[in-house]
Amino acid sequence: MVKQERAARTRDTLIRSAAEIFDRDGFPVASLAAISSLAGVSNGALHFHFANKAALADAVEAAALSRLLAVTDAVLPIGAPRVQLLVDVTHGLAGALRGDVVLRAGFELSGEASRASQADLRERWRRWVEETLKRADAEGELRPEVAAGDAGGAVVAATVGFEVLGARDAEWLSASTVTRFWRLLLPTLVPAELLADLEAGGTRPR
Repeated sequence: MVKQERAARTRDTLIRSAAEIFDRDGFPVASLAAISSLAGVSNGALHFHFANKAALADAVEAAALSRLLAVTDAVLPIGAPRVQLLVDVTHGLAGALRGDVVLRAGFELSGEASRASQADLRERWRRWVEETLKRADAEGELRPEVAAGDAGGAVVAATVGFEVLGARDAEWLSASTVTRFWRLLLPTLVPAELLADLEAGGTRPR
């Protein structure tokens, strides 16, 4: 049991170290030597857990997917508009991307052209946003002239843009940036009578 726990800790340390190196240097130039050095383990120990850099990247992306699902699995408060859930979750995602290098690296790996993504976090995020807006539309929360698919495209484009830009400038992932985005978008998205019930800054503590 002690050996298994030690192996699990080593594996987790390697995943986090790989995420930090991928986030700092980019996947194509990141080296296994740099990852093992940051993790404080030998190259042999790294290869015991991961056959190559591609396998390590897959593990980082899988760990990041778990974190993304934890963000998007938020429960809609009783009586709250579904659009508010979307606002709250985008704030939650931005905050998680600011503070969690594994999640940030997972998103970056999903867009890395030199490898085949196994989890594709950006695609998972797109699906969640579009499904949430479809439900909001079915519940009468969108303006009649707004197509849920068009709204979803706008939200995904903006939030993924924040994610990409935030990799180098955390201000793009700040609560104020996300709030300003929603203040701009919400009046075009929801009927006037619903607008007063929505908080562009989110309703959950960050």
